[in-house]
Amino acid sequence: MSAMLEVRDLRVSYGKIEAVKGISFTVGQGEVVCLIGTNGAGKTTTLRTISGLIKPAGGQIHFEGKRLDGVPAHEIVTLGLAHSPEGRRIFPRMSVEENLLLGAFSRSDGSIKDDLQAAYDLFPILGERSKQPAGTFSGGEQQMLAMGRAMMSRPKLLMLDEPSMGLSPIMMQRIMSTVKTLQSQGTTILLVEQNARAALKLADKGYVLEVGHIVLEGTGHDLLHSDAVRKAYLGED
Repeated sequence: MSAMLEVRDLRVSYGKIEAVKGISFTVGQGEVVCLIGTNGAGKTTTLRTISGLIKPAGGQIHFEGKRLDGVPAHEIVTLGLAHSPEGRRIFPRMSVEENLLLGAFSRSDGSIKDDLQAAYDLFPILGERSKQPAGTFSGGEQQMLAMGRAMMSRPKLLMLDEPSMGLSPIMMQRIMSTVKTLQSQGTTILLVEQNARAALKLADKGYVLEVGHIVLEGTGHDLLHSDAVRKAYLGED
């Protein structure tokens, strides 16, 4: 598979503190790739930098051969890269439908209504309550909305930051199942996930971050069965 996304020696700093310390990784077309690690490892910072929300201190980011570092965030969306952020970041006073339509802000084609229906097909609860204020939704329902909003830009690559955070086990399983469905429909996924076991079960490939460095990489299957990963991230002896 070709490298849809390539990150080379990425460095990101907050003032004098270097949060990401020269990491390199690739995401192939059609893959689910996960980044796992403890809080503060640099996972969210990495996604925010790829999507143009943070300016890197060094390194390069390439998406489908085009260099992204330095490209404004709104232009990155138009290239086919969407970001569903940690904490969902929905607009609580706006309706579900209005939140979804915001995901299509960069589009002017005639297929927006079709994609709105596709979001409702993927998450029926959104269609059933499309006129309801988004802030009245549960955490799991808000996560569905955040993912649906990101998909409204018709991304080639979707970045998901902690989609299962704070969710019940049943809702977490549903979100992870949706990730697999999106992959089967042709969307490439870059997943940051605190639930390492769930992420690695889904992933074609994974990278383990510790304090800004990649310390392990491999297939999802290999990392899931790695003694080091099992002891550090899966709570096994």
